[in-house]
Amino acid sequence: MTATATAVPVRRRGNRAAADEAHRLLPRPLLVIVTVILCAMVLVPTSYIVLASLNTDLGVAEGQFWPSTFSLESYTKIWTTANLATGLVNSLIVSACTAFASALLGTVTAYVLVRYTFTGRVTILRGLVGLQSIPGTLMLLPVFVLFSSAGNYLGVTVVGTRWGLFVAYLTFALPFSTWVMVTYLRGLPRELEEAGRVDGASTLTVLFRIIVPLSLPAIVVSAIFAFLLGWNDVLFASVLTRPETQTAAVALSTFGATQEGGALPVYSQVMAAALVSAAPVVLLYLMFQRYLVGGLTAGGVK
Repeated sequence: MTATATAVPVRRRGNRAAADEAHRLLPRPLLVIVTVILCAMVLVPTSYIVLASLNTDLGVAEGQFWPSTFSLESYTKIWTTANLATGLVNSLIVSACTAFASALLGTVTAYVLVRYTFTGRVTILRGLVGLQSIPGTLMLLPVFVLFSSAGNYLGVTVVGTRWGLFVAYLTFALPFSTWVMVTYLRGLPRELEEAGRVDGASTLTVLFRIIVPLSLPAIVVSAIFAFLLGWNDVLFASVLTRPETQTAAVALSTFGATQEGGALPVYSQVMAAALVSAAPVVLLYLMFQRYLVGGLTAGGVK
């Protein structure tokens, strides 16, 4: 009863303090104006995309913001004109595998780097940070040459396959996932692991029965960012795939480029395809929103 009674005022004081801090940062009228501008920057383009997808191609080409007639015709045409179904399936497979593998390997690697001391540990940690500064465009040609050489010398087809694209994405997602988990695991007390070892738990049992459940917010964050890396990429997917294995981003980019020179640009279908391609990511954020907030903020302060 006492704990419940005292929890509410503390929370109210915390919310009031945050509001006062925001008001001290900006005057209230200016804060309202900035908030409205930021919301408009997001809502106006999004509203236009939604309305254009419900309009006809002719109506969008004429510059109509509000459709004269609402129609779902564009959502039915994109499955044949944009080859979007194959791209979505390939994107889901590659991105999901990348997210799962990077989260699993990143957690195991971070646990070793945080809990054990060995030669080269600091160098590896610094290397993880340094790898984040390398632009992906600089790695495109070396990765393509490496994958092509593997096909020539080992007799293994890499370029044009889903698993080749998965390996390329994992190369860039794993350092980030590992660093996120390193930051999070540093804040977990060692006493929890010691209690498990006293009860006879092995290292793997401690890792998967104690560390992984406690690190779920950070694992979700690393997995989602790895998923987004594979879902949004166009550069590597356009080089390392063929028409049967191209992702949704490549299919959308190709569809938009091929329709630009037409007599009547199918802008409505392009908008509809963009919304369909963005829907899985939006649903992913809505499903794991609370984990994202906890994972991004946890581990920042020890």
